[in-house]
Amino acid sequence: MRVAFLGNDPWSVAPLRALAETEDVEVVLVVTNPPRPAGRGSELRPTAVADAARELDLPVFAIERVREGKGFDALNALEPDALVVVAYGEILTPDVLDIPRLGAVNVHFSLLPRWRGAAPVQHAILEGDEVTGVTVMLMDEGMDTGPILATQETAIDPEEDAGTLGARLAELGGSLLVDVLRGLDAGTIEPRSQDHTRATYAPKLTSQERSIDWATTADVIVRQVRAFAPEPGAVTTFRAQPIKVRSARDAGAIGGRMIADPDVREAGRTWLEETRVVVGTANGGRIELLEVVPAGRRPMQAADWARGVRIQPGESFV
Repeated sequence: MRVAFLGNDPWSVAPLRALAETEDVEVVLVVTNPPRPAGRGSELRPTAVADAARELDLPVFAIERVREGKGFDALNALEPDALVVVAYGEILTPDVLDIPRLGAVNVHFSLLPRWRGAAPVQHAILEGDEVTGVTVMLMDEGMDTGPILATQETAIDPEEDAGTLGARLAELGGSLLVDVLRGLDAGTIEPRSQDHTRATYAPKLTSQERSIDWATTADVIVRQVRAFAPEPGAVTTFRAQPIKVRSARDAGAIGGRMIADPDVREAGRTWLEETRVVVGTANGGRIELLEVVPAGRRPMQAADWARGVRIQPGESFV
């Protein structure tokens, strides 16, 4: 089976590898975005998919879009049996969708129709979902509205962040994708329509949604931290400087001798319990900070950060 692959994200890599390692699949082209400026020096960096494709010795075409121009022409000339799309970010036109014999197949990191959109993993964590999964579907002109070919469900571990959960879903999606392509080719898979009345949406998260509101409850803040970890990170302010929180947990059940007196546990007030960095939240709750990223520095254990800044009684995050 001749397959063209479209993807950009690090989570696109596991499905690409699954295809490349399958004997009865030939990846005839990998399409991804051109290099973008990144890092402090704004050096041009290729996508994770471009790096993986070159490592796998697959043909790579770095271009902005495939709906028209050279991108479309390249796909049309190849006449692949299937297009596989994973975290690519471009809604494909009917002209593109009609190119492959078997259609365009998308790997989406949720159990559709729940969490259609760009950030399904993050929204599942923010909402406190206990279960998520992977959906492989046939693409249509809508956003994640096409008929479902297969799904695989998995529980969300309470300590998983978006990075670890997304990587795990990508691995699940890779193996499911190979089975689906074989079933499509053999005619043994029957697409089923989504129940559009049950759809929920997962738009790309904004920078404002990263900001921690300490007046909310501990469980909501911990889910927010998990949803934005490891990057770009939930953010707060201490001594007028931004600081990212990469890992935290609900400290309501954690004991420990009080080092700084938290008589008034106001939202955002921080203190130490032995070596633990604790912050007050709504309704008298508290969370423990585990890993933080001070402005201009590398990630570090919250306890090491606290020793360095010497938290004083009564200080708060805002």
